[in-house]
Amino acid sequence: MDTDNRDANRVLARKLTWAAVLMFGFGFALWPLYTVFCNITGINGKTGRVSEQEIQTMGLDPNRVVTVHFDGTVNSRLPWQFKPNQFSMEVHPGQLYEASYHARNRGQDVIVGNAVPSLAPSEAALYFNKTECFCFTAQKLEAGEEKDMPLRFIIDPSLPAEIHEVTLSYTFFKNDEQSQQAHQHQTAGQPGNG
Repeated sequence: MDTDNRDANRVLARKLTWAAVLMFGFGFALWPLYTVFCNITGINGKTGRVSEQEIQTMGLDPNRVVTVHFDGTVNSRLPWQFKPNQFSMEVHPGQLYEASYHARNRGQDVIVGNAVPSLAPSEAALYFNKTECFCFTAQKLEAGEEKDMPLRFIIDPSLPAEIHEVTLSYTFFKNDEQSQQAHQHQTAGQPGNG
């Protein structure tokens, strides 16, 4: 009877171990799957990315005007000032436009940040595409540095007719790992540090 209990316990331990491994693997794969799902469906306001060549295949709709509102915020852990250089723009679907945002590092150290976009209404995200954006890569600002960051975008002419306004928002988050690496690189290059 004692042997039967030990065998049953071993089987149960193996099952629980496999369950934990499978749950960890599922959790690890969840973020990329969520990102792909958002890109396909447009949920969560994620915008698309197109090349200059793809723009040539879109037709211009000169009779339609869509108002694009711009918004910018920073996460509370990031000592940056961040705002759009223009708060709204009237655009024709199918035409490429350029806008920009301004960022300033109010901190005492070099900081690297990543911008996360969102678009409202979320169903418009499938039709809002960028050819160039500061959100495609991490942005590094030295202490006190400020700069304008470009954004080039186009709204697909197949945007549903009932959508007349969209709001493009960016939230900047501090990239702790890259900020630490940039700070270490900066201090290593100073006199007396190596």
